[in-house]
Amino acid sequence: MPSQFLKNLKEQFELKPADCREIISAFSREMANGLAGRKSSLKMIPAYVDVPKGDERGRFIAVDLGGTNLRVLEIELSGRGRIKKLKEKKFVIDKKYTRVSADELFGFIAKKIKDLLRWQPIEAGFTFSFPVRQTAIASGVLAHWTKDFCAKGVVGKDVVKLLERALYRQGIYNLKITALVNDTVGTLVCRGYSDVHSDVGIILGTGTNACYREALAKIIKWRGTKPSGAKMIVNIEWGNFNKLTVSCYDRQLDRASENSGEQILEKMVGGMYLGEIVRLILVDLCKKDLIFDQRDTALFGRSKSFKSEYMSEIEADCTADLSRTKKILKYFGIKKCSFSQAALVKKVCELVAARAANISGSCLAAVIKRIDPALKKKHTVAIDGSVYEKHPVFSRQMRKALKTIFGQKAKKVQMVLTKDGSGVGAAIIAAVAAKAKKK
Repeated sequence: MPSQFLKNLKEQFELKPADCREIISAFSREMANGLAGRKSSLKMIPAYVDVPKGDERGRFIAVDLGGTNLRVLEIELSGRGRIKKLKEKKFVIDKKYTRVSADELFGFIAKKIKDLLRWQPIEAGFTFSFPVRQTAIASGVLAHWTKDFCAKGVVGKDVVKLLERALYRQGIYNLKITALVNDTVGTLVCRGYSDVHSDVGIILGTGTNACYREALAKIIKWRGTKPSGAKMIVNIEWGNFNKLTVSCYDRQLDRASENSGEQILEKMVGGMYLGEIVRLILVDLCKKDLIFDQRDTALFGRSKSFKSEYMSEIEADCTADLSRTKKILKYFGIKKCSFSQAALVKKVCELVAARAANISGSCLAAVIKRIDPALKKKHTVAIDGSVYEKHPVFSRQMRKALKTIFGQKAKKVQMVLTKDGSGVGAAIIAAVAAKAKKK
């Protein structure tokens, strides 16, 4: 019976307060281990930059390589949080570029940059939204690919040098890459340009990650001369957190992925994967003859065909007969769908999304506890990404999780949608780096 299936599904996907506390405890241990250089699923990578002072000025280029798009922007900073986009070009990354050689991938990026540049010398921030072991403000090697990228000859290489060589091959000599930026760090820096309480940045989109401001003295694994300043942003790379209880559907998704055994949290939270989890559950329902007719559905054999956007549309469906849900299901070949069947699909979507939000909220709580154990201060959490922005209840569910964990003190944690940290944030970090060089 569907009711028994749903009961079992709830047991696998619903997080109780005790479950959230276990996640917080495990996440906190992994953060400490990562900062000390001990074995950890959290890389805890120093970003070689802190939040800006807010007085950075000038024109800068931002190059933003994400999971699905490449953007090139020209940004003007006027201080006091004033930011103006002068130019912006966006290009969809063809699937072939995720699997080509390093020269071909970075050659593609260089050609697109060339279309926007003027002849004057200008500095740029390069947002590279993949796990990088950063060794300086403008240097870092790719640890491993995520988001189904697997371009050859990039892992273990300095991505700034790869881009600079590609720029030179295009005859571009007036652009200087002065900052290598993780999109999460860029999001925090972007908000920090106008908000002094900003100390956490999160991406909840195709993939997911987080960063926060840490005391330099607590980055125990740091080697060499410590930079000026008491704090530095640390890129957590929380998508790789692996101390979570996974369902049979999570294991099935992981086995079929390009990076099996890695990015466990991301595969439970990221927009690239949420729809696939729902699809796998619906396929299981069909195989058990609990919903639809197997002959009438195209859900079978079409991996990743059920996008996370469909989940958002279904969860936002408030029509009396769930007609919007039925319309989406019709696209998948489901010609006949009763109200109870549509309601079951909606419930599946809700369970998968709520788990993702509760995991995100619990991990955020662990970060806040590390920064401010007694939660005495105000904290602004800068968040960007399509899952957080467009899902109808994701942000509300995260706030609910924080309230469950912190009680009334949760009011001191303000989550703010911060658009374009990967673009504007990269330009601001380039400005911070430029100002530091002049000192």
